[in-house]
Order: sequence, then structure tokens, then C-alpha cells
Amino acid sequence: MGERLAGKRALVTGAGSGIGRAVASRFAAEGAQVAVVDIAASDQTALAIRERGGQAIAIAADVTSEERVAGAFAAAREAFGGLDVVVANAAVQLHGADTLVHELDLEAWQRTIAVNLTGAFLTCKYGVRALLEAGGGSLICTGSPTGLFGKAPEYTAYSASKAGVHGMARAIAIAYADRGVRCNVVLPGFTATPLVGPTLTDEQRLRDAIATVPLGRPGTPADVAAVMVFLASDEAAYVTGAQFTVDGGHTAQ
Repeated sequence: MGERLAGKRALVTGAGSGIGRAVASRFAAEGAQVAVVDIAASDQTALAIRERGGQAIAIAADVTSEERVAGAFAAAREAFGGLDVVVANAAVQLHGADTLVHELDLEAWQRTIAVNLTGAFLTCKYGVRALLEAGGGSLICTGSPTGLFGKAPEYTAYSASKAGVHGMARAIAIAYADRGVRCNVVLPGFTATPLVGPTLTDEQRLRDAIATVPLGRPGTPADVAAVMVFLASDEAAYVTGAQFTVDGGHTAQ
């Protein structure tokens, strides 16, 4: 596509499918070396990138484990000599288990928070360390409109986890601005990924979801990846602490 990220070294979590896979692939197409991190299936993403002439390594890691996250960053830094871009993207949405607060089981709450918030925290913790070592860089978190508005009252844990990510990202942006680390959040709206699989396969639910989007269609992982390329690039050198909605106008209503 281009060379907007030429010379950049990136790590993307949750890159085995969906938005993470699209981000890793787009970063590589823009010239970055990419560490593709996922609990499973990241080999396919890295292989596809290499088959297209890009540079990528696959690293298996559970983002809820500090030891595994630390190991993933160590492997990426060893392979690339450092990191300039980190994307904290890994997440779960527990359809059928995450529900209204008075019906929500503690196990579903804890699992969602462990992956979506603690996993993002660990990625940011080791990501900031790597970026400081490199003299600065871009940290990008995947948020959600559900963390800003009551858009999904039936997904209590997911909404709470994303609100936590937003707050953490703002704190990071302020804390490290004077050391060259930028931190921003991208908030995908209704996007056609495995995360929202039950909605995509139910015709009525799909129609209802699209009806809330002024642009009249679900988002695609490529839509989100395009915004992340900007934030990862030097074009966004004056952008930190910001939230970018990629939702077809859904939250503008």
C-alpha cells in the first residue's frame, strides 16, 4: 500500500483474527515489522503477511499472564531490536454469559475484566517500557463506544472493561507525554468480526444493528486498521490522549 510505517517496529495483541489481524496486516503493508501476538492462531496471520512480502513473527501469549506478556515483548524486542508501536487490542465478549448486572455471574465478570482490562494493562505496562527504551513511540488501545455510553446494557462486564481501558489510556497519555510516548484509543462501533458473531448470523439482529448506523453498514476490520495506521505513523506526532470513534456515525446521534 505504501511506506507510512517504514522503519517502524510494532507489536499487536489479539492479532490472530478480526481487527487485530487487519491491523497487523495493514501495518506490515505500510512497511512495519510486526510481532503478531495472540493466544492462538497467530501463525496464520504472520504467514499471510510474509507471503505478501511483509515482515512478521508470530508469538503465542495469553494477555492475562504477566509472564507471557513480558515474554512476548522480550521476543519482539530481540527479533526487531526494539519497538516503536504497540497495539493493546486483545479482548473477549462473552455472548450469553455477559448480561444485565443483576443476572451477571462473577465468573463472567472476572473473565471479561481479566482479558479486556488486565490484559490491556499488562500490554501497556510492558509496551510503555519498550517505547521508553526506544526513545518514544505510539501506544494504541482498542476501546468501545460501550465504555462511553449505555449502548449495550446487556453487556455489563464488557462495557465496564472498556471504560477502564479509556481511563487508563488517558492517564498514560499525560504521564509519558514529556518522554515521547503517545497513547490514544480507537473505538470501533459495530464491526464485522468474530467478536460479534451471533449478531452477524441472526438476520433480525443484524438488521437492527445496521439500523443504528447512519452510514448503513457494519464496519470492517480494515476501517479500523486505517485509523490505527495514522496513529502509529509520524503524521500523528501531535496526537495523544485522544479517542477516535470508527462507528459509522452511531455515537453521533
